[in-house]
Amino acid sequence: QVQLVESGGGLVQPGGSLRLSCAASGIIFRIHTMDWYRQAPGKERELVARITSGGNTDYAGSVEGRFTISRDNAENTVYLQMNSLKPEDTAVYYCNANLFMDYWGKGTLVTVSS
Repeated sequence: QVQLVESGGGLVQPGGSLRLSCAASGIIFRIHTMDWYRQAPGKERELVARITSGGNTDYAGSVEGRFTISRDNAENTVYLQMNSLKPEDTAVYYCNANLFMDYWGKGTLVTVSS
């Protein structure tokens, strides 16, 4: 059974930082591309960051230079370091694993507010 479990969300002030984690089980983690998506209230889910099995990364323009995605294949975990957070980063953040199929976590809520 595939499980992706996100953690690390919470309330943070503008300009602050958070680190999200996504622990995977039931898949051969090291061969999967891992993505972070987010969905803000009333908006469509959007891709935030991607890291391939080879370690190549890609970011949405809105987070470029502020967010960093990384992976630890020994721990079957992908991370999203989020710095200089803005109110518009408020959303539920989802972890996605994709290769031949898509697998999703249940999400973790990030709220950026003073």
